[in-house]
Amino acid sequence: MPLKDSITEDMKSSMKAGDKDRLKVLRLILAAIKQVEVDSRKELDDPAVLGVLEKMVKQRRDSVEQFTKGGRDDLAAIETAEIAVLESYLPAKMDDAELDALIDEVIAATGAGTIRDMGKVMGAIKSKAAGRADMGTVGSRVKARLGA
Repeated sequence: MPLKDSITEDMKSSMKAGDKDRLKVLRLILAAIKQVEVDSRKELDDPAVLGVLEKMVKQRRDSVEQFTKGGRDDLAAIETAEIAVLESYLPAKMDDAELDALIDEVIAATGAGTIRDMGKVMGAIKSKAAGRADMGTVGSRVKARLGA
């Protein structure tokens, strides 16, 4: 079942169960997906939906940081709860060993040798590790490998 359909089904079951907090987040997810679909004029596949979810998680993490700095722990707690719901739809994160192995594999496959090849490497990694790795972390690791 496509991820978008799974989220829709979960929304329906949350409605029936009366879980208002989860329902609110699921509606936000579906609204964000629909907005991207309208903007791009095409239906999103699972990798694109994962991209939307990752973006939503990143926004909420930034909000938690800002709310915590501003002393608004009540709002930070709400955002943290939303992150938990969003992350339940993301695949399991890669551990450091898996990530290093993937980076080595892609560098070997693309024949990258210098920092100029970073774009090729990052493009290949992004398609293979969609939703499973933080691209900021991956970028710094690739840069360290290619710059060395």
